[in-house]
Amino acid sequence: MHDLALYRKYRPASFKEVLGQDHITKVLESSVETNKVSHAYLFVGSRGTGKTSVARIFANEIGVSVNDLYEIDAASNRGIEDIKELRSGVRVLPFDSKYKVYIIDEVHMLSKDAWGALLKTLEEPPKHVIFILATTELHKVPETIISRCQVFTFKKASDAMCKKMLLDVAKKEGFELDAGSAELLAILADGSFRDALGELQKILNFSGKSKKIKREDVEKITGAPKTTLVNDFISAIAEKDLVKGIATVKMASEANLDIKLYFKLIIQKFRMAIILRYAPKLKNEMMGDLSDEDIEFLQSLVKEDPERKPSASDGAGKEAHLFTSSTLAILLEAYQNMDNAFITELPLELALVKIIGGE
Repeated sequence: MHDLALYRKYRPASFKEVLGQDHITKVLESSVETNKVSHAYLFVGSRGTGKTSVARIFANEIGVSVNDLYEIDAASNRGIEDIKELRSGVRVLPFDSKYKVYIIDEVHMLSKDAWGALLKTLEEPPKHVIFILATTELHKVPETIISRCQVFTFKKASDAMCKKMLLDVAKKEGFELDAGSAELLAILADGSFRDALGELQKILNFSGKSKKIKREDVEKITGAPKTTLVNDFISAIAEKDLVKGIATVKMASEANLDIKLYFKLIIQKFRMAIILRYAPKLKNEMMGDLSDEDIEFLQSLVKEDPERKPSASDGAGKEAHLFTSSTLAILLEAYQNMDNAFITELPLELALVKIIGGE
């Protein structure tokens, strides 16, 4: 068991340690070096992308001590009385720093009256006060507030960057995490470094004395779709077996899986199959993203992929294969339609009909 949560243990302590936000850290570093610090910043981005960590690092870089750093959760301190109390506090000089820094997280949760009170402070802030507002929902922040802040938009963590972080952390913790499992955890995190480390935390705690983490364990603990269900769907396309494909989707639904995540894993693996088919020289580079079993599985499908009989849309005498960019485009289009489907598995089924049935 780990006494300290991984996301806290490996929280970046300097701008250099912040992953994927160079467009922000370089600007902030420059402002510190040139002593051109703004009185208010607005950090925008999805959860777990480093907004609060960067805010703390920035405060530290400008010499703010713990005594002069205040962190407020707007979700639980959202009323006008809370902001009035804050306004009273900002008038007091710092204890032992040049500045007092107020980090207000989830700032979009403030009430209308609280926004009005905060605006008055932002309009005429004391010289010794810096506000760093953080939000996941910029559209809920009044324009009058936004216009008085330097706005920085944090990017979601890429799967590749998240995967590398997970492999590094697992190694530091003394565990062996294979590339395929790290890739799955990165996809599950959906761009959040914090969520990725949270999932890894559960895996490491479950592993106990076993230092080698298996893909099956990751699927079991996280509730992620099993590899066999993903492979069976792709096999159904290769075999042009509509019944098998729909049956596989039904099994995934009955297992109460996140169908959108399931679809995402299918698209990711199908893309790999296309790369193997049309750019086989990239196989060695792909070894870091897929397990040996997955590489072998996809190669067998690509090699044995039967030719589809030309349809009217193919053109006269034109041969077509199911492992093509057009098939991938159908899958991507269906994935984009998932949020609007009242039956979650319907886009998957329609994609199968369109691909295999040639509609």
